[in-house]
Amino acid sequence: MKPNVIVALIVGLVLGFFGGRVVSGPSSKTEAAKPAANSPSAQAPGRRPVDPTVFKVNIDGAPVKGNPDALITLVEFSDYECPFCSRAHATVEKLREQYGDKLRVVMKQNPLSFHPHAKPAALAALAAGEQGKYWEMHDKLFANQKKLDEASLEGYAKDLGLDVAKWKADMASPKFQDTIQKEQSQASTLGASGTPAFFINGRFLSGAQPIDNFKALIDEELAKAESLVKGGVPASQVYAKTIEKGAEKAAPKQNPVQQAAAAVRKVDVPSDSPAFGPATAKVTIVEFSDFECPFCSRVVPTLTQIKKDYAKDVRVIFRNQPLPFHANAKPAAEAAMAAHEQGKFWEMHDKLFTNQKALDRASLEKYAQEIGLNVGKFKAALDSGKFKAKIEADMAAGSAVGANGTPTFFINGREFVGAQPFDSFKKVIDEEIAKADKLLAAGTKPEELFGKILAQNIAAAPAAPAGGADGAPAEPPVQKVEVGNAPVKGAKNAPVTIVAFSDFECPFCSRVVPTLKQLEDQYQGKIKVAFKNQPLPMHANAKPAAAAALAAHEQGKFWEMHDKLFANQRALDRASLEKYAQEIGLNVGKFKADLDSGKFSAQIEADSAEGSRLGANGTPTFFINGRTLVGALPFEAFKKVIDEELKKAGGAVAADAK
Repeated sequence: MKPNVIVALIVGLVLGFFGGRVVSGPSSKTEAAKPAANSPSAQAPGRRPVDPTVFKVNIDGAPVKGNPDALITLVEFSDYECPFCSRAHATVEKLREQYGDKLRVVMKQNPLSFHPHAKPAALAALAAGEQGKYWEMHDKLFANQKKLDEASLEGYAKDLGLDVAKWKADMASPKFQDTIQKEQSQASTLGASGTPAFFINGRFLSGAQPIDNFKALIDEELAKAESLVKGGVPASQVYAKTIEKGAEKAAPKQNPVQQAAAAVRKVDVPSDSPAFGPATAKVTIVEFSDFECPFCSRVVPTLTQIKKDYAKDVRVIFRNQPLPFHANAKPAAEAAMAAHEQGKFWEMHDKLFTNQKALDRASLEKYAQEIGLNVGKFKAALDSGKFKAKIEADMAAGSAVGANGTPTFFINGREFVGAQPFDSFKKVIDEEIAKADKLLAAGTKPEELFGKILAQNIAAAPAAPAGGADGAPAEPPVQKVEVGNAPVKGAKNAPVTIVAFSDFECPFCSRVVPTLKQLEDQYQGKIKVAFKNQPLPMHANAKPAAAAALAAHEQGKFWEMHDKLFANQRALDRASLEKYAQEIGLNVGKFKADLDSGKFSAQIEADSAEGSRLGANGTPTFFINGRTLVGALPFEAFKKVIDEELKKAGGAVAADAK
C-alpha cells in the first residue's frame, strides 16, 4: 500500500509514520473491487470496501485455535515484531470472545525482513507447538514484543514449562525454516505482502483495522455459511466448501511503469541537497531514501547504472526519509550530510548502504576516516546536530508528496515506488527524454526544462476522483468526531475544531507541535484544538505519558505538561514525569496518587478505541471539522483545509498566513 497525504496510516510511515504498515519496499496498489450494493460491507458507513474475491487459503498443518466446526475461519499472516500485528492480536482476541464457537483462528508466519527478531520468534512459536504450546508462546511473544532476543525466547520457553533442550533442537530444525518459507510464499501469492493480513473465509482484509470492519465482514460471511449449513453442508465442511473454487493467487498488480505514469507530484529540488548529473539535465529524479532500509540498498546498483548510461541526461537528487522503526537511519542521514559538507556525500552514501548492519556512531566515524574526511570536523558536525533541520525538512517534504515508504522516486514528478529494476526506470526516463527533446527543439531554455516538463506532466496526469490536477488523492468521508472530555485549547465557539489523535513518544507527533502553535497564532479565535490519546503499542512510555498529561489536566495544566512531554520525548520514565509535574507547578502528591490509581486508563483506552473506529491507526492523525489529515504535514496542508472550512462557516475571514 503506497501511503498518501490523506490515507497514510501505516505508515507510517510512516508515517508514520509510518511503522508496521509503512512498507519499505515496492508497494501494492491494487484497488479493491466494490461489493454489491446490498452487501453489509457496502452499507457500513466509512468502512473501506472489501474485495468480494474468495481466495483458496490452505490451512493444512498450521496452528488452529477454536472450534473445528466453526462457520468462520480467520487465517492471519503475522509478524511477532510488528507493532500493528500486536494491535490486531488484541482485536482478534476480542472477536474470539464475541463470536465464540462460530470463529476459529489459524496462524501463518510472515516475519518481515526489517524486523531482526521476527523470524527467531516465529521459530520459537512453532517449536513450542511441537510440545502442544504454540498459542501460549504466541501470546507470550505479543505480550513482550520489545524482548524477543535469544535469551528472552529461552526464558519464555522455561516459563511455559517446555522441554528446553527439545525446544532448541526443534527451533534449529530445517523443518520450521521450510514452513516459514512456504507460508511467506503463500502470503506473497495471495497478495498479502504486509502484516498483519487476514483471510476471513477466504476474503482478504489487510492491516490492523478497527474491530467493526472485521465484524462487518465476519457477519457477511456468517450469513453465507449458515445458508450452506441449511442446505445440507456439514459445519465441519463449510470452510472447504466456501474456498473450493476460490482464487489461488492474487490478480496481477498494475505494471510499475503504469503506476508511475498515473501519479504526478510537484516536487521541490533544494539547492543544498546532494545530487549527481547536470543541473540542466533532461530528466530529474528526486529520491526519498533511508540508509537502513534494505529495499533502498537494493536499488543502489540501478542508480549506478543510470548514472553511467545517462550521464548527460539525468540528474538524481537525494532527500532523506529515515523511517521511525529504523533506529540508526537518522544518525546515518546526518553522517551522509556531514560528508556532503566536505564534498563526499556519494562516497559516504555507498559506504552506508554497503554496511547497513553497522550504522552505530563508532562505525560512522570509521567510514568518515576511510573515505578521507576531516574526522574532527565530521564528529563536530554530528555532535552539533547542525543537519537535523535539513533532514526534518526533507522528511516533511516527503510526507507532503506521499513518500512515506522508501525508496520513493519522482521522475520529472512522476511517482515511482520501490526498488524496481533498471528496465522499469529506463522506460520512464526514455519517455521523459523524448518530451525534453521536443521542448528544447521548440526553444525552451535548458535551465527552464525541469519546471516546464513538471508542469506538463501534472497537467497530463489522469484525473483522480474528487482529486486535484496535481494528482492529489480524494479525501475520505467527513466523519463526526466528538470532543467529549478531551483537553481543548482555543475559542469555545471557534468555527473550526481540530481533533488530534497523538502519542507523546511518537517523533512525528512532536514534529507537528510547532505547526499547531503557528496555526493557533495565525487563526486566533477561529480554531480550537482538542487532544486525544492514541499511544502506539511499540512506544513503551507513551501510555504513562498520556496518563501524566491527563493528571496535569485535572489540575488545569494539560498544555504545559503536553509541551514538556514533547520537548523531552527521550525521558518519559516515571521519575522524569514527576520532575515535570514539579517544574510546571503541580501538586506533586496528588499527581503521583492519580498516576498510581490508574484512574485515567479508561479515558486513554476510550480515546484509542475511538481513534481506531475513525481509522486513526497511525499518529499523528487530525480531524479538521471531521476531515482527515494524516501525519506531520507542513503548515500549508493544514491552512488549506482550515481556510476551506472557514469559508463554509460563512463570513469568517481566513487568517493571513504568509
